Amino acid sequence: MGGDCLGLGGSRGRHGNAPPPLFRPVPARVLRHSGRGLEVPRRPGARTGPATKDPTAVERANLLNMAKLSIKGLIESALSFGRTLDSDYPPLQQFFVVMEHCLKHGLKVRKSFLSYNKTIWGPLELVEKLYPEAEEIGASVRDLPGLKTPLGRARAWLRLALMQKKMADYLRCLIIQRDLLSEFYEYHALMMEEEGAVIVGLLVGLNVIDANLCVKGEDLDSQVGVIDFSMYLKNEEDIGNKERNVQIAAILDQKNYVEELNRQLNSTVSSLHSRVDSLEKSNTKLIEELAIAKNNIIKLQEENHQLRSENKLILMKTQQHLEVTKVDVETELQTYKHSRQGLDEMYNEARRQLRDESQLRQDVENELAVQVSMKHEIELAMKLLEKDIHEKQDTLIGLRQQLEEVKAINIEMYQKLQGSEDGLKEKNEIIARLEEKTNKITAAMRQLEQRLQQAEKAQMEAEDEDEKYLQECLSKSDSLQKQISQKEKQLVQLETDLKIEKEWRQTLQEDLQKEKDALSHLRNETQQIISLKKEFLNLQDENQQLKKIYHEQEQALQELGNKLSESKLKIEDIKEANKALQGLVWLKDKEATHCKLCEKEFSLSKRKHHCRNCGEIFCNACSDNELPLPSSPKPVRVCDSCHALLIQRCSSNLP
Repeated sequence: MGGDCLGLGGSRGRHGNAPPPLFRPVPARVLRHSGRGLEVPRRPGARTGPATKDPTAVERANLLNMAKLSIKGLIESALSFGRTLDSDYPPLQQFFVVMEHCLKHGLKVRKSFLSYNKTIWGPLELVEKLYPEAEEIGASVRDLPGLKTPLGRARAWLRLALMQKKMADYLRCLIIQRDLLSEFYEYHALMMEEEGAVIVGLLVGLNVIDANLCVKGEDLDSQVGVIDFSMYLKNEEDIGNKERNVQIAAILDQKNYVEELNRQLNSTVSSLHSRVDSLEKSNTKLIEELAIAKNNIIKLQEENHQLRSENKLILMKTQQHLEVTKVDVETELQTYKHSRQGLDEMYNEARRQLRDESQLRQDVENELAVQVSMKHEIELAMKLLEKDIHEKQDTLIGLRQQLEEVKAINIEMYQKLQGSEDGLKEKNEIIARLEEKTNKITAAMRQLEQRLQQAEKAQMEAEDEDEKYLQECLSKSDSLQKQISQKEKQLVQLETDLKIEKEWRQTLQEDLQKEKDALSHLRNETQQIISLKKEFLNLQDENQQLKKIYHEQEQALQELGNKLSESKLKIEDIKEANKALQGLVWLKDKEATHCKLCEKEFSLSKRKHHCRNCGEIFCNACSDNELPLPSSPKPVRVCDSCHALLIQRCSSNLP
């Protein structure tokens, strides 16, 4: 390839292949950048026919090739120079210029009040919403004092993302959300097409490089983004350094592999440590709970013994008291039976006498009551007759008043008859009715007068009979009073005898009540004893339940101890494996000429295969095994010796 021209799609790769025919060699100095991307100027008089490609597709391809060249050149030069790069490093500056051109391709022009705006800061601000870890970069970019333009902020954002080694992650999140990108980019832009995804995939390789950039001191607003193609032109010396770069790449791959293994092992060890800590904490808690349960069991056993002793004492006392009370009750019952027989005989005789006397008294009282009732009936009849007389006199007075009123009405009617001839017939009828009423009233008055005369005669006869009856009653009452006085004397004697019997009965009832109280007290005590027995049985049940809980907790502690011992053994095995892996080295293809196990020489038919566990090189027959490793969850190739060792370790770890 010439010294002053470069084919943007045809740079020689690792094996020195010729450029593809799609891209024509163009002088590097003549390439210029327009608003849409890199443009290749046409020669004067060149033919443009229907076979020419879409210019936006050509621009995307050119930018993709430039991104490949810049990323590859940056990685190769960084490996030869040293992986920590400063901001003055030319390949790094060119990489930022190329990334700026890639992000600017196909940007939409945004109209503002004063001018047209077209910057890459808008889509980069979206990353904060899509990827929360990018908020720190956005905040630090906004806090930088020297930045005034959106382009300067975008350049600072790219530098900070490279230092964080997350540029590929941020841009991947941005490319996935094409709906949001369509607000900032045209449909044919590089970030909207497949070329953008390819560039993001290439950016993953920059995680090998460590960049130490000072963003505060740089003037990022006024920098001119011009691509220098002379850096990517290769000499014969570069071809000689190819083998050395291959060796460096292999060393870096080996180192990255070992670092990933160490990270995964460290993560597993930390997770196991956290599990062990949690198990130890739970073990200590269970031990404390067990100690508390043991103390509670001891206390309950002591209380149980005390309750048993108290129960025995109460039972002895109650039995003694019951025996004494039984003897007393039997003696008192015998005395009560003897005394009651004599009293019953006396009571029966007195009762007979009372019955005879009460019958005589009732007969006399019945006769007196009949006589008194007759007298009351006569008095009531007299009162009723007087009331009838008074009522009849009142009715006579009322009838006389009605007659006077009728007379007045008749006078008024006669006066009205003179004034009105039309109502004569009706008023004559009313007068006739009134005359009939007056005739009836006069007849009733005559009947009432006859009844009064008869009542007066009956009253005179009743008064004569009352006088005769009163004389007879007085004679009979004198004789009855004499008999009553005699019987009252007998009653007084009987009442005194009854009082004596009542007093004797009261004393006996008091004794019976005392005995009943004693029996009720004994019954209460027996109920208390029964309740104490129930409480004792409940305590025994609780004691058995606590014993069961104690045995279950002991079994759980034993199981936890077994699990702890198993986890400690697993941690020791992992530590040993980690130590063994730290000592392992990924053997190079050139260093191995024979298989390590069968010692057969490698050839075109017998190819070399790396064991992913120990890193040594074996033939296909000695490494035809696959097992998942801590570094990769998927099954990978393992040699026979590592396969046997890993299976033995897994079987020993199983319960």
